[in-house]
Amino acid sequence: MTGEITKRLEELTARLRKTFGDDLRMAVLYGSGATGEVHAKFSDLNVLCVLRRVSAKELRAAEGLFAWWHSLDNPAPLLLSEEEFHNATDAFPIEFHDIADCHRVLAGEDLMGNRRIDDRYYRGQVEHELRSKLLRLRQKSAGVFGDKSTLLRLLADSVSTFGNLSRHVLRLHGLEAPMVKREAIAACAVHFGIQGEPFYTLLDLRSGSVSARQLDPHTLLDEYLLQIEALTSAVDRLSKRGEL
Repeated sequence: MTGEITKRLEELTARLRKTFGDDLRMAVLYGSGATGEVHAKFSDLNVLCVLRRVSAKELRAAEGLFAWWHSLDNPAPLLLSEEEFHNATDAFPIEFHDIADCHRVLAGEDLMGNRRIDDRYYRGQVEHELRSKLLRLRQKSAGVFGDKSTLLRLLADSVSTFGNLSRHVLRLHGLEAPMVKREAIAACAVHFGIQGEPFYTLLDLRSGSVSARQLDPHTLLDEYLLQIEALTSAVDRLSKRGEL
């Protein structure tokens, strides 16, 4: 993590404490920022805050903080009440698993601990996320197909999401789910027979080890879509066998 990112997180933490005071039970960094896969051009810093309550009062207090954080090209922090944090794991198993597996406490206490996550709807959420993100990728790709630069940026933006979802496909099959996206894709290639090359190429583009000039976005798109479909089929087969 760069010094600039560390400085931003320290300022965010100070602003969170000033805004919410003792009502801030926990603030954690999760996602690429916590795993160390941050890339300045593509990555967001994702933050979850657990407050004693979330009412119009807290939202009003957060307005300036959220505007500042958004001005740095980051998504607004997620705000959960303590009650929601304890009762919503069945609705958001992907997110809770991601945070439980890798997070950095910015403020408050680590409420994740050995937290039990309700996985009753986990398989369904993973399939829904894969299918909905695939549909969205097709829609967006069609809209920018003739603009090679924009299309390539779209693909590079999306690979973090699909790389992360690959972890959950592994977890659903009872397999080890590496936090590093390249490793998770490699494991999916071994266990489900997908071709990892389109994902690796896009991860390399994000990291700067491959130049956009070296790539044909149309060929890459075709290969990438096929492998996302194969990854989705690995989840769909679980449903057909009734394993979960």
